[in-house]
Amino acid sequence: MRNLPTNPDRIAEDISDLAAITEPDHPYTRRAFTPMFLAGRSYLERRFEKAGLKIRIDAAGNLIGHRPGKKPGLGTILLGSHSDTVPDGGRYDGIAGVSAALEVARALHDQDVQLDHDLEIVDFLAEEVSIFGVSCIGSRGMIGLVPPDWLTRTSGDLTLEQGIADVGGHPQVSEKRTDIKAFLELHIEQGPVLEDKKLDIGVVTAIAGITRIEIVVDGRADHAGTTPMGSRRDALTAAARLVLAIEQLASQLAEGPAHFAATVGEFRIEPNAANVVPSRAVMLIDARAENRADMERFCEAVDALALEVADETDCSVARPRRISDNQPTPCDPDLLKVLDAACEATGARHRRMASGAGHDTAWMARATKAAMIFIPCLGGRSHAPEESAKTEDIALGAAVLLEAVKTLDKQLQEAK
Repeated sequence: MRNLPTNPDRIAEDISDLAAITEPDHPYTRRAFTPMFLAGRSYLERRFEKAGLKIRIDAAGNLIGHRPGKKPGLGTILLGSHSDTVPDGGRYDGIAGVSAALEVARALHDQDVQLDHDLEIVDFLAEEVSIFGVSCIGSRGMIGLVPPDWLTRTSGDLTLEQGIADVGGHPQVSEKRTDIKAFLELHIEQGPVLEDKKLDIGVVTAIAGITRIEIVVDGRADHAGTTPMGSRRDALTAAARLVLAIEQLASQLAEGPAHFAATVGEFRIEPNAANVVPSRAVMLIDARAENRADMERFCEAVDALALEVADETDCSVARPRRISDNQPTPCDPDLLKVLDAACEATGARHRRMASGAGHDTAWMARATKAAMIFIPCLGGRSHAPEESAKTEDIALGAAVLLEAVKTLDKQLQEAK
């Protein structure tokens, strides 16, 4: 263990106590807008208050702990992540970031340091895909980017509008924060790179853009026992060629300097009967790129693959259709330098890397300087009950944030 300015025991207590607040027989589950989530929020409110923070729920339903600075009106440095989980999702995804942010506030109190800027700790509402089928509700709401029609989305008898109100928000109030001068988020990596390379911190350069592409292959239904092999128009075998070619293409792009990954994560066939040659196959590609040019190359190549497979198989392959298409989000270059220097100051072995997963940081970057750091997680596992991270790694990450906050408190004034 390093001699850190942050306290691993407090972090361990945060995470252990939150882990105990879970749906029975579903560790570790606290989905946003459920009673378990509200119980977790109540626990965090007590922890925030114990740390001397003044708590409030903003219009978007985010839990915020406020620590005033010496110079009112100078602006806010914001730290945080989210406490909601996916089903059976794990103890650390989001929670580690909330605890690390809270520990920065506690460490500043221990050191009797009052920043010139206000400091706020945030637990964003519903970063994960919620029961309403949408995600990053709190971070979108904080900067005024929740689509109005989202409020009418339903889960059973509950609307999203009522769900936000139930957690203490004011969904009809459009809020757009302009006082936030910088936002930093700590998160588990959700991948194996840091652990494999025995590094402490990943300084995140960008959050990959996510493009989802649907491909429909139409063949012809025939009897599986009587139709000769050479006379078939099998939609599944044509689709299988596409899947393998997509994997090969993604692997080639992943060998470049920027992060790239693509997965055929959804797949269905019709009529899906053992004795019928498949007449239709529908697949959905999830592609993620740090570099937008890589994504465009991938999409162009997938279009060409569809034509090629159609020619080779005598099946009809519709032109691949982009269902959704989000641009990558680069982290602020000035904040990256601050985080690199903070790693050096704390002795943290670090590297720059991209995030293949989405985070609240991607939304905050639309309104302010934003960046994030990763800490290692066991085996790179995430979104699973086995998800795990070492307390000392979170404490070191919190120490990096602490050092970065102190630096930013001075730099932001100088740049004004």
